[in-house]
This record gives sequence, C-alpha cells and structure tokens, in this order.
Amino acid sequence: MDWLMVVLSALGGYLIGGISFARIIARFTIPGKDISKVEQIIPGTDRVFTMTTVSASTMHMHAGTRYGCLTAILDMAKVAFPTLGVRLLSEGMPYHLILAASAVAGHNWPVYYGFKGGRGESPMIGGFLAVDWLGVLLTNAVGSIAGVVVGSLLVMRWSWMMLMIAWIWWRTGDLWHVGYAIVAVMLYVIALLPELRQYVRLKQDHAYPSQESVAEVLTMGKTMGRMMDRYSLFALYHRLRARKS
Repeated sequence: MDWLMVVLSALGGYLIGGISFARIIARFTIPGKDISKVEQIIPGTDRVFTMTTVSASTMHMHAGTRYGCLTAILDMAKVAFPTLGVRLLSEGMPYHLILAASAVAGHNWPVYYGFKGGRGESPMIGGFLAVDWLGVLLTNAVGSIAGVVVGSLLVMRWSWMMLMIAWIWWRTGDLWHVGYAIVAVMLYVIALLPELRQYVRLKQDHAYPSQESVAEVLTMGKTMGRMMDRYSLFALYHRLRARKS
C-alpha cells in the first residue's frame, strides 16, 4: 500500500465532503437566512425539538422539498463520483474506501465552516452506492419493511445502515470494506448524538412525538408519519387490543 495515496485519499475525501451544498443553494434561494438551526414544537407538548445541523433536511425545512432533494442528491454525488473514480483507477486497493469515509467526516465537520456541518446521511449513501449499490437498495427495502412492522420511522430511517454493515461483510468478507461501513455509520451516529439525546429525553418524560411529528423532523413527509400512526402493524395491533378490552 502506498501511504502517500492513503494520505491523499483521506485529505481529498475530507475536503470534498466539506463542500456544503446546503449553504451554496441557500445563498441563491434564501439569501441572508440562517439555516444552521431549526426548532419545532412537539404537538401536544410545550417541548421544542432543535436541529443544529446544516444539511438537506434543514434545507427542506427552510426552503421546501425541491431544494431539500436537490441538496441531498448533490451531497450524494460529491462522494459517489470521486469514490467510484478512485475505485476504478486503483482496483484492489482500499483508497476509495478511505476517501468515502473521510468525505463523511468532512461533511459533518467541515473546516470551511468552523467544523459545523450535517449529519452525513447523504454522503454516506453516496459512498455506499459507489461501493455496493445493490446493497443500498436491498437494505433500504428491508429497513422499510421493518419500520412498518414495528411502527417506527426511526427504524425505517436507520436500520438499513446496520444492515449495510452486515451485507458488506457477507458480500466481501474484507476487513477494509467492513471497517469502512462501520466507520461511516459511526460518524453519522456521532453527528446525530445531540438529536438522539433529545429523543431519549422526550421518551423518558412521556412526551415522545407521534410518527407524524417524527416524519416532519426527519423530512419524510407528514403523510408517511400519519400512515404509520394509523396503519402500521404495531398500531393496528394496539387498536385491536383496545377494542377487545
């Protein structure tokens, strides 16, 4: 292994990942608006859920679905294409994996913006697409089914990441690939910790939001959350028990 290539891959990935398309798009669509903070009142409570990341999700909340989706696509592409390019040029070597993982770190803690970035979900998906696009599709499908079964959008949103680690281990059996998947997911979890702590406090205080509210926070659409609250297998089970009692 060429250690100069390792350093260049890590540094290049970090600098590429640090490009904030959320900020770039906001500059042209909602100039002057601060997109670094979103506050939402949890329905039925006086609690406020706060997001301080700068990402596709916050762009969705500040500028609408169109620009949120555009931000997500660009954040995926900024990692997917360089990762794929390095993979094709250095077949058999893990430089592309180093680049992809470093890009997630750059996105979450960009040097250009005082280390204040996003959660890393979109760039993580971009990296995974370049490494194993089939795994991304299959794990997301299984995660969606699991979310419907247990009636949780959080399971639907996050379970695919754990499944992706298992999938890559099964598909490759390679420590570099498995290590990359673990590091990418852990970087996402670390960036998400402030929000996870809020979820835990809400649940402990019995003010845990409905799936409709969760869907709004996760920018998955109120309709999806409303459907989960009413028609998930978990919701149907509890409704059936309530009728019997």
